[in-house]
Amino acid sequence: MNPVMEVILNRKSVRAYEAMPIAGKEVDEILRAGMRAPTAGNMMLYSIIHVRDQAAKETLARTCDNQPFIAKAPLVLLFLADYQRWYDYFMLSGAEELCRERGESLRRPEEGDLFLACCDALIAAQTAVLAAESMGIGSCYIGDIMENYEIHRELFELPRYVFPICLVCFGYPTKQQQERPLTTRFRKDFIVFDDKYRRLDGRDFKVMFHDMQEQMPRAGDKAKGVDNVGTMIYLRKFGADFSREMSRSVRAMLSAWVGG
Repeated sequence: MNPVMEVILNRKSVRAYEAMPIAGKEVDEILRAGMRAPTAGNMMLYSIIHVRDQAAKETLARTCDNQPFIAKAPLVLLFLADYQRWYDYFMLSGAEELCRERGESLRRPEEGDLFLACCDALIAAQTAVLAAESMGIGSCYIGDIMENYEIHRELFELPRYVFPICLVCFGYPTKQQQERPLTTRFRKDFIVFDDKYRRLDGRDFKVMFHDMQEQMPRAGDKAKGVDNVGTMIYLRKFGADFSREMSRSVRAMLSAWVGG
Protein backbone atom coordinates (compact mmCIF):
# COMPACT_ATOMS: atom_id res chain seq x y z
CA MET A 1 0.00 0.00 0.00
CA ASN A 2 1.12 3.55 -0.67
CA PRO A 3 2.82 4.65 2.60
CA VAL A 4 0.85 7.91 2.75
CA MET A 5 -2.43 6.02 2.38
CA GLU A 6 -1.28 3.58 5.04
CA VAL A 7 -0.74 6.45 7.49
CA ILE A 8 -4.14 7.96 6.67
CA LEU A 9 -6.12 4.73 6.84
CA ASN A 10 -4.52 3.50 10.07
CA ARG A 11 -4.68 6.73 12.04
CA LYS A 12 -6.89 6.75 15.15
CA SER A 13 -7.41 9.13 18.07
CA VAL A 14 -4.96 8.55 20.92
CA ARG A 15 -5.86 9.70 24.43
CA ALA A 16 -3.23 7.86 26.50
CA TYR A 17 0.47 8.55 26.03
CA GLU A 18 3.77 7.05 27.09
CA ALA A 19 5.59 9.13 29.68
CA MET A 20 8.22 10.33 27.24
CA PRO A 21 8.64 13.75 25.67
CA ILE A 22 8.52 14.50 21.97
CA ALA A 23 11.94 15.70 20.90
CA GLY A 24 12.32 19.23 19.63
CA LYS A 25 13.28 17.97 16.17
CA GLU A 26 10.00 16.06 15.87
CA VAL A 27 8.00 19.05 17.12
CA ASP A 28 9.68 21.23 14.52
CA GLU A 29 8.83 18.72 11.79
CA ILE A 30 5.18 18.57 12.87
CA LEU A 31 4.97 22.36 12.77
CA ARG A 32 6.83 22.55 9.46
CA ALA A 33 4.35 20.13 7.92
CA GLY A 34 1.40 22.11 9.27
CA MET A 35 2.78 25.30 7.79
CA ARG A 36 3.08 23.69 4.35
CA ALA A 37 -0.65 22.90 4.33
CA PRO A 38 -2.89 24.31 1.57
CA THR A 39 -4.05 27.82 2.43
CA ALA A 40 -6.46 30.33 0.89
CA GLY A 41 -4.52 32.69 -1.37
CA ASN A 42 -1.31 31.72 0.44
CA MET A 43 -2.44 34.06 3.23
CA MET A 44 -2.00 31.48 6.05
CA LEU A 45 -5.07 32.69 7.92
CA TYR A 46 -4.12 30.85 11.10
CA SER A 47 -1.72 30.93 14.01
CA ILE A 48 -0.51 28.07 16.19
CA ILE A 49 0.15 28.30 19.92
CA HIS A 50 2.47 25.67 21.39
CA VAL A 51 0.96 25.31 24.87
CA ARG A 52 4.00 24.66 27.06
CA ASP A 53 2.76 25.98 30.40
CA GLN A 54 1.51 23.14 32.58
CA ALA A 55 -0.95 25.39 34.40
CA ALA A 56 -2.52 26.29 31.06
CA LYS A 57 -2.80 22.60 30.18
CA GLU A 58 -4.51 21.96 33.52
CA THR A 59 -6.95 24.75 32.78
CA LEU A 60 -7.68 23.32 29.32
CA ALA A 61 -8.29 19.89 30.85
CA ARG A 62 -11.12 21.48 32.85
CA THR A 63 -12.54 23.97 30.35
CA CYS A 64 -12.55 21.50 27.44
CA ASP A 65 -15.29 19.34 28.91
CA ASN A 66 -13.17 17.90 31.75
CA GLN A 67 -10.69 15.70 29.89
CA PRO A 68 -7.71 15.02 32.20
CA PHE A 69 -5.54 13.49 29.49
CA ILE A 70 -5.06 16.96 27.96
CA ALA A 71 -2.90 17.93 30.93
CA LYS A 72 -0.76 14.81 30.45
CA ALA A 73 -0.13 15.20 26.73
CA PRO A 74 3.56 15.75 25.88
CA LEU A 75 2.66 18.19 23.11
CA VAL A 76 -0.41 20.44 22.92
CA LEU A 77 -0.97 22.71 19.92
CA LEU A 78 -3.77 25.25 19.66
CA PHE A 79 -4.82 26.11 16.10
CA LEU A 80 -6.35 29.54 15.72
CA ALA A 81 -8.41 31.01 12.91
CA ASP A 82 -6.57 34.31 12.59
CA TYR A 83 -7.51 37.38 10.59
CA GLN A 84 -6.02 39.77 13.15
CA ARG A 85 -2.53 39.57 11.64
CA TRP A 86 -3.72 40.59 8.18
CA TYR A 87 -6.10 43.25 9.49
CA ASP A 88 -3.29 44.79 11.54
CA TYR A 89 -1.11 44.79 8.44
CA PHE A 90 -3.89 46.38 6.37
CA MET A 91 -4.10 49.20 8.92
CA LEU A 92 -0.33 49.63 9.07
CA SER A 93 -0.19 49.70 5.27
CA GLY A 94 -2.66 52.57 5.00
CA ALA A 95 -5.79 50.67 3.95
CA GLU A 96 -8.01 53.03 5.98
CA GLU A 97 -6.58 56.11 4.28
CA LEU A 98 -6.86 54.44 0.87
CA CYS A 99 -10.54 53.68 1.43
CA ARG A 100 -11.16 57.26 2.51
CA GLU A 101 -9.50 58.59 -0.65
CA ARG A 102 -11.59 56.26 -2.79
CA GLY A 103 -14.81 57.20 -1.01
CA GLU A 104 -15.29 53.65 0.20
CA SER A 105 -16.11 52.23 3.62
CA LEU A 106 -13.34 50.33 5.33
CA ARG A 107 -14.24 46.65 5.42
CA ARG A 108 -13.55 44.74 8.59
CA PRO A 109 -13.35 40.93 8.91
CA GLU A 110 -16.83 39.41 8.57
CA GLU A 111 -18.42 35.97 8.87
CA GLY A 112 -17.07 34.74 5.54
CA ASP A 113 -13.55 35.72 6.54
CA LEU A 114 -13.91 33.77 9.76
CA PHE A 115 -15.07 30.63 7.95
CA LEU A 116 -12.17 30.91 5.49
CA ALA A 117 -9.70 31.29 8.35
CA CYS A 118 -11.25 28.29 10.11
CA CYS A 119 -10.69 26.23 6.94
CA ASP A 120 -7.04 27.30 6.82
CA ALA A 121 -6.47 26.45 10.48
CA LEU A 122 -8.16 23.05 10.25
CA ILE A 123 -6.25 22.07 7.12
CA ALA A 124 -3.00 23.01 8.87
CA ALA A 125 -4.02 20.98 11.92
CA GLN A 126 -4.80 17.86 9.90
CA THR A 127 -1.55 18.13 7.98
CA ALA A 128 0.34 18.34 11.27
CA VAL A 129 -1.60 15.34 12.61
CA LEU A 130 -0.68 13.21 9.60
CA ALA A 131 2.97 14.26 9.84
CA ALA A 132 3.00 13.23 13.49
CA GLU A 133 1.32 9.91 12.67
CA SER A 134 4.02 9.16 10.10
CA MET A 135 6.58 9.49 12.92
CA GLY A 136 4.71 7.15 15.26
CA ILE A 137 3.26 10.02 17.29
CA GLY A 138 -0.45 9.75 18.08
CA SER A 139 -2.89 12.61 18.34
CA CYS A 140 -6.37 13.61 19.44
CA TYR A 141 -8.49 16.55 18.34
CA ILE A 142 -10.23 18.56 21.06
CA GLY A 143 -13.18 20.37 19.51
CA ASP A 144 -14.25 21.45 22.99
CA ILE A 145 -11.77 24.32 22.73
CA MET A 146 -14.70 26.19 21.14
CA GLU A 147 -16.41 26.14 24.54
CA ASN A 148 -15.75 28.78 27.20
CA TYR A 149 -14.62 31.37 24.65
CA GLU A 150 -14.23 34.08 27.26
CA ILE A 151 -11.90 31.97 29.42
CA HIS A 152 -9.76 30.86 26.48
CA ARG A 153 -9.63 34.40 25.07
CA GLU A 154 -8.16 35.60 28.36
CA LEU A 155 -5.92 32.58 28.88
CA PHE A 156 -4.19 33.02 25.52
CA GLU A 157 -4.64 36.81 25.18
CA LEU A 158 -6.58 36.43 21.94
CA PRO A 159 -7.51 39.65 20.12
CA ARG A 160 -10.83 40.28 18.40
CA TYR A 161 -10.17 38.59 15.08
CA VAL A 162 -8.67 35.37 16.43
CA PHE A 163 -10.74 32.31 17.31
CA PRO A 164 -9.55 28.98 18.79
CA ILE A 165 -10.97 26.47 16.32
CA CYS A 166 -9.21 23.29 17.46
CA LEU A 167 -6.81 21.97 20.05
CA VAL A 168 -4.66 18.92 19.28
CA CYS A 169 -2.87 16.72 21.80
CA PHE A 170 0.13 14.67 20.66
CA GLY A 171 2.13 11.87 22.26
CA TYR A 172 3.55 8.40 21.77
CA PRO A 173 0.64 5.96 22.18
CA THR A 174 0.67 3.38 24.95
CA LYS A 175 0.70 -0.31 24.01
CA GLN A 176 -3.00 -0.52 24.76
CA GLN A 177 -3.68 2.41 22.45
CA GLN A 178 -1.58 0.87 19.70
CA GLU A 179 -3.52 -2.40 19.91
CA ARG A 180 -6.94 -0.76 20.13
CA PRO A 181 -8.92 -1.55 16.95
CA LEU A 182 -9.79 1.16 14.47
CA THR A 183 -13.25 2.63 14.66
CA THR A 184 -15.50 2.04 11.66
CA ARG A 185 -16.78 4.66 9.26
CA PHE A 186 -20.10 4.94 7.43
CA ARG A 187 -20.43 3.36 4.01
CA LYS A 188 -19.32 5.44 1.05
CA ASP A 189 -22.76 5.52 -0.57
CA PHE A 190 -24.18 7.36 2.46
CA ILE A 191 -21.47 10.03 2.35
CA VAL A 192 -20.36 10.50 -1.26
CA PHE A 193 -22.93 11.61 -3.87
CA ASP A 194 -22.71 12.27 -7.59
CA ASP A 195 -23.47 15.81 -8.72
CA LYS A 196 -26.26 16.59 -6.22
CA TYR A 197 -26.92 16.19 -2.52
CA ARG A 198 -29.14 13.26 -1.55
CA ARG A 199 -31.17 13.28 1.65
CA LEU A 200 -31.32 9.91 3.35
CA ASP A 201 -34.61 8.23 4.21
CA GLY A 202 -35.66 5.70 6.82
CA ARG A 203 -34.43 2.74 4.82
CA ASP A 204 -31.02 4.36 4.35
CA PHE A 205 -30.68 5.14 8.03
CA LYS A 206 -31.67 1.59 8.99
CA VAL A 207 -28.78 0.22 6.95
CA MET A 208 -26.40 3.04 7.84
CA PHE A 209 -26.78 2.56 11.59
CA HIS A 210 -27.41 -1.21 11.66
CA ASP A 211 -24.08 -2.17 13.22
CA MET A 212 -24.18 0.67 15.76
CA GLN A 213 -27.73 -0.30 16.68
CA GLU A 214 -26.66 -3.91 17.27
CA GLN A 215 -23.75 -2.83 19.45
CA MET A 216 -25.67 -0.16 21.33
CA PRO A 217 -25.49 -0.42 25.14
CA ARG A 218 -28.85 -1.49 26.49
CA ALA A 219 -29.57 -1.23 30.21
CA GLY A 220 -28.60 2.34 31.08
CA ASP A 221 -29.97 3.94 27.96
CA LYS A 222 -33.20 1.95 27.97
CA ALA A 223 -33.89 3.21 31.46
CA LYS A 224 -33.89 6.71 29.97
CA GLY A 225 -36.30 5.72 27.22
CA VAL A 226 -33.54 5.54 24.63
CA ASP A 227 -33.80 2.55 22.30
CA ASN A 228 -32.05 3.67 19.11
CA VAL A 229 -28.80 5.28 17.99
CA GLY A 230 -30.45 8.56 17.01
CA THR A 231 -31.86 9.34 20.44
CA MET A 232 -28.70 8.05 22.12
CA ILE A 233 -26.45 10.40 20.13
CA TYR A 234 -28.93 13.24 20.59
CA LEU A 235 -28.69 12.96 24.38
CA ARG A 236 -24.98 12.14 24.60
CA LYS A 237 -23.72 14.60 21.99
CA PHE A 238 -26.07 17.04 20.24
CA GLY A 239 -28.33 17.79 23.21
CA ALA A 240 -25.66 17.49 25.90
CA ASP A 241 -24.59 20.37 28.15
CA PHE A 242 -21.16 20.65 26.53
CA SER A 243 -22.75 21.01 23.07
CA ARG A 244 -25.09 23.73 24.31
CA GLU A 245 -22.13 25.55 25.88
CA MET A 246 -20.21 25.30 22.62
CA SER A 247 -23.06 26.96 20.74
CA ARG A 248 -23.31 29.71 23.37
CA SER A 249 -19.56 30.24 23.23
CA VAL A 250 -19.48 30.45 19.44
CA ARG A 251 -22.35 32.96 19.46
CA ALA A 252 -20.34 35.11 21.88
CA MET A 253 -17.30 34.87 19.64
CA LEU A 254 -19.30 35.75 16.52
CA SER A 255 -20.78 38.75 18.32
CA ALA A 256 -17.28 39.98 19.16
CA TRP A 257 -16.00 39.29 15.63
CA VAL A 258 -18.74 41.14 13.72
CA GLY A 259 -19.70 43.66 16.42
CA GLY A 260 -19.31 47.38 16.00
